[in-house]
Amino acid sequence: MSEAWIIDAVRTPIGRHGGGLASVRPDDLAATTISTLLERTSFPAGALDDVVFGCTNQAGEDNRNVARMALLRAGVPVEVPGQTVN
Repeated sequence: MSEAWIIDAVRTPIGRHGGGLASVRPDDLAATTISTLLERTSFPAGALDDVVFGCTNQAGEDNRNVARMALLRAGVPVEVPGQTVN
């Protein structure tokens, strides 16, 4: 990849430990942002080259690769790669 383009951004809510978002899985929250971005921009999901997410706690059922799981949960084609950086 020689260029990166940021076409829009969505901010997720910030919660407290054990607060209102405690039951929301990180990949579900991330899938919502992906779906929202694709809807707002009319960008075809299959045209994505790669998706990179940052996550500070990738343990347990939260999945080891939040970006990949979020893409799949958002309905992005399986051919689109996703990677998570800590």
